[in-house]
Amino acid sequence: MSQELTLRTAAWYGDRELRLELPESWEVETLWPDTPRPLRLEEIAAAMDRPVGQPPLRELALGRKRPVIVCDDLTRPTPANVIIPLLLQRLEDAGVTRQDVTIVVGGGSHRPAGPDQLVRKVGAEAMASCRVLAHDCQRDLVRIGRTSFGTPVLVNRRVAEADLVLGVAGVYPQHSVGFGGGSKLALGVLGKRSIVALHYGHPSVAGTYDVDNEFRRDLDEVAEAIRLRTIMTLHVDANRQIVRAVSGDHRIYYSEAATFSREAFTAPTPGDADVVIVNAYPMDVSLTFTRSKGMAPLYQVAPGASRVLISACPEGLGYHGLFPFLNGPRFERLVHQHRRLSTVRPTALPGKLAQRARRLTRTRRRGAGGPAAVASPPVAPGPAKPIWLHAPDVKPGMLPDFIPGLQLVQSWADVLRALDGEQARKLHVRLLVYPCAPLHCLQWKGGERTGYLTEGLVG
Repeated sequence: MSQELTLRTAAWYGDRELRLELPESWEVETLWPDTPRPLRLEEIAAAMDRPVGQPPLRELALGRKRPVIVCDDLTRPTPANVIIPLLLQRLEDAGVTRQDVTIVVGGGSHRPAGPDQLVRKVGAEAMASCRVLAHDCQRDLVRIGRTSFGTPVLVNRRVAEADLVLGVAGVYPQHSVGFGGGSKLALGVLGKRSIVALHYGHPSVAGTYDVDNEFRRDLDEVAEAIRLRTIMTLHVDANRQIVRAVSGDHRIYYSEAATFSREAFTAPTPGDADVVIVNAYPMDVSLTFTRSKGMAPLYQVAPGASRVLISACPEGLGYHGLFPFLNGPRFERLVHQHRRLSTVRPTALPGKLAQRARRLTRTRRRGAGGPAAVASPPVAPGPAKPIWLHAPDVKPGMLPDFIPGLQLVQSWADVLRALDGEQARKLHVRLLVYPCAPLHCLQWKGGERTGYLTEGLVG
C-alpha cells in the first residue's frame, strides 16, 4: 500500500502535476502556503486600472512615443505573459501603437534569454507585435550617473531612451534585499559593472526578510534614476497562479507587498523531521537557480535526516554571471575577492574590516545555542546525508556527471530505495514537504526571527 504526494513542477515548461508515491506508513505533512484564491483576469485588470499614487496608465501614457516595459526572465515565476497584453491594450487606448513599444526581458547578469525563452515569458502576441529584447549586461549600455552610495548606473540603452518605463515584477524571497520586486526589478536591466557594485558594495543582510537595508536603498536610487516608478506587482501561489496584484508607484506600496509574502508564505524549519522533500518549483528552470533559490530547508535539517530535492531543470545547468555553479571561471574564489575589493573605497576599508571583526566576535560569543548573530541559523553538526536530486525532465548530458553535494537520481523508485536504506531502522518516519520552497519564508526560534540560508548565493 502507498499514499500519493502531488506537486507542481517544470515552471514555464509545462507547469504540470508530478505524482509521487510514498510509503503508506509515513506521516506526511505538506507545508502549503496560506494564499488567497487565484485572481480572475478581470480582477487583475481592475488592479491595473486603480494604481496606487498615480493616474491610470491610459492617462500616464498620453503623448508617449517610446514606452518600454521591463520584466524579469524565466528564472522568476512572474507571469508577465498574462500582464503584458493588458498593458498593451491600455497603451493603445492612449494612442501608443504596439510597434512603438519595446519589451526588455531583464535577467541582470544571467545568460540573455533566447527566442524560445522570450516567447514563453512575454507571450506570442507581444512577441509578434512589439520589439522584444533580451537584456545583455555587457552590451548596448548607457551610463546615467552614480547613486549617493557611489554605484555607477549603467543601464540598457532602450530603457535609458524611453519616455515611459513600466515594470512587471513579482515578490519572492531574495537574499540581498529581503524580497525581489519593487526597485529590485531595475537590477535586471543594468550593466555588469553596476550589478557587481550593488552585490559587493553593501554589507550582506544575511538572508533576513527585511527590506530596510542599504542594498535596497541603493536600488531605490537606481530605479529613480532610470525612471522606473510604475510597476505591476504580483504574488503567485504554489501553482504559479496570480493571487495578488497591485499597480502604480512601487515606492508607496512595496513594503505592504513584502509583508504579504512574509505572512502568506511563512513556514517552519524542518525541526526533527526524518525526511525532508523540497520542491524547487516555481524556480526550477535550471540547477544553478534551483541551488540559489530552492534549497534553504535542506541546509537546516536535523542530524541523520534524509534530504530530497525535486527540480525539473528543463534548461539544464543554467548560468549566473556573478555566482556561477560548475561553469564559472577557473579561479572563481579569487574573482569574488577581487570584486569585493574593487567596489570598496579606500576610505571605507577600515570600517568594513572592523564591522566584519565585530560580527565574528558576536558569533563566537553567542555560539550555536544562543541568539543568532545573523539571520541564518547554524547548520546541524555532524556529517549530513546526501541530497538526492530528482530531476524528471533532465536528459543525459544536460547536467554534469559530478554535482558537489547532490546525487542525481532519475527514477523516483530509486529515490525511495535510497530513503528506505537511510531510514530502515525507524519504526515511525515523519516526512516534511516544502511544495514551493523558493517562495517559503522560513521561521525558527519560536517564530521570533525569520530568514533563510542560501550559502551566500544571490541573484
